[in-house]
Amino acid sequence: MELDKMVNGHCEKRIEEDGFDALENMPEREEFLPKKTDGKKKAEFTDFVGKTSFGMSIFNLSNAIMGSGILGLAYAMSNTGIILFLVLISLIAILSAYSIHLLLKSAGVVGIRAYEQLGNRAFGTPGKIIAACVITIHNIGAMSSYLFIVKMELPAVIIGLLDKDTKSEWYVNGSYLIIIVSICIILPLALMRHLGYLGYTSGFSLTCMFFFLISVIYKKFVTACTLEHSSISTNTTTSPLLATTHTHADYTNNTCEAKLITLTPQAAYTIPILAFAFVCHPEVLPIYTELKNPTKKRMQNVANISILAMFIMYLLTAIFGYLTFYGNVKDELLKSYSTNDTMMLCVRLAVLVAVTLTVPVVLFPIRRAVQQLLFPDKPFHWARHIGIAVILLILVNLLVIFVRDIREIFGVIGATSAPSLIFILPGIFYIRIVPEEQEPLKSRSKIQAAMFAALGFIFMVMSITSIIIQWVTGGNTVGGH
Repeated sequence: MELDKMVNGHCEKRIEEDGFDALENMPEREEFLPKKTDGKKKAEFTDFVGKTSFGMSIFNLSNAIMGSGILGLAYAMSNTGIILFLVLISLIAILSAYSIHLLLKSAGVVGIRAYEQLGNRAFGTPGKIIAACVITIHNIGAMSSYLFIVKMELPAVIIGLLDKDTKSEWYVNGSYLIIIVSICIILPLALMRHLGYLGYTSGFSLTCMFFFLISVIYKKFVTACTLEHSSISTNTTTSPLLATTHTHADYTNNTCEAKLITLTPQAAYTIPILAFAFVCHPEVLPIYTELKNPTKKRMQNVANISILAMFIMYLLTAIFGYLTFYGNVKDELLKSYSTNDTMMLCVRLAVLVAVTLTVPVVLFPIRRAVQQLLFPDKPFHWARHIGIAVILLILVNLLVIFVRDIREIFGVIGATSAPSLIFILPGIFYIRIVPEEQEPLKSRSKIQAAMFAALGFIFMVMSITSIIIQWVTGGNTVGGH
C-alpha cells in the first residue's frame, strides 16, 4: 500500500484501503528527523541529538514509570484480593501501552515530539495550556512523593546505621535532609541538558529497586506469620454499603489468610494508585526525541518492554509483600518490616537512592512544559534552564517541608491527572490530529480512541467520587506514584 506525500498534515488523495493500516505504515514527516540547515533554516527540534541507545531509553522510561507507588501495591492487593488486583493491574498496563501507541501515532502525523505542542495542534492555545498544566501538576505530585519518602525514611536509616540515640540531632531532621539531598544530588543531575544522559543513573536506580524486590521475596520465606496456620480464601466479598462502619483490620481480621477476591473501603484508591504507578507519558516524547534511529515502531518497543518490566516488578512486589503480612500489611510496605532488621535497613537505603535518582527524570517534563508555556519561541539558554530547575526544586521542597500530610493531594492527583495523561488526552489528541482524509470519525481507530477517552472520564469520576466519600466518612487514604 502506498501513500501520497503528506502536505501540511493532509493527504493529497484519500486512502483507498483501510485507514488504520495506512496510518500504521505511514512514514515520519520530514520535520520529525534531524536534518542539515545549511545555515538557512533552523531545525524544528534544536535539542534533538538522537544519541541515546535503545537500552538507555528503556532504562529512562522504566525509571519514569517506577515510583513510590510500588510501596503501596501490597496494601492495595490486601484491599481487593489477589485475583481482582491482577485483573486491574493487567488492564492498566495494557491501556497504558495503548495510550502511548496513540501518542506516537499522533506525533508522527504532525512531526511534533512535545506533549504540549500536540495539545496546541489539537485545540490551539487552550489545549497547550491544559496539557502543560496537567503534566506540571502530576509531576510535582510525583516529585513530592519521592521527597516525602526521603523525609520519612532517611532519618530512620541514619539512626539505624549510627546505632545510637540521635533523634535530637539536626542530621536526622527530615526537612534538613531533603534540602541537602536536593542540593547535592538532585540539582546537579537536573541541570544536565539532555534526558538521555540520565540513562546511567536510571539503570542504577532500577538496580536498587530490583534489590528491593529480591529482598521482599526473600523475606516472605523467612518471616513467620502471626498465626500458626494460613489458608486461602476462595471468595470473600464485603458489601460496600457496610464498609464505612468498619476498619481495614475488621475485614482481614489480622489473620494469615490470603483473599483471592475481597472489597474494602480503601479499594477505592486501587485504580488511582495503579494509574499513577504507570504514568510515564510526559517523558515518552522527550525520550523519543533523543532516541537513536527514531521510528514509531522502535519507540513503541521501548515503551512495551519498559511497561512489561515494571508490570512484572509491581506484581511480584505486591504478591510477596501481601503474602508476608496478609491483613497486617501497612499502606507503605517498608513500614511493615522491623526497623532493627539490618537487611531491610539496606533495602530502605536502596529505595531512597532509587527515588532520589528518579526525581531529575520527572523534573525534565515539567521544565519543558514551563518552557513551552512561557518561552515557546526562545532558543536554549543555560540561565533559563538552570533557573527553572532551581525554582521547581524550591517549590517542591517547601511543599514537602510545610505540609505534614499530603496523601489526600496525591489521591486527587492520581484520580485526575493520571487518567488525563493515560486515557483522556491521548484519545482526544488522536481524534483531533489524525486527518479525516485518512481516518474518518466513524473509523474503527477513532471510535476506539473515543471510547478510550470516555473510559478515562469514567475512571476519573468514579475515583474522585470514591475518594470524597472516604473523606466524608473518615476513611484512610493512600497515595503515591
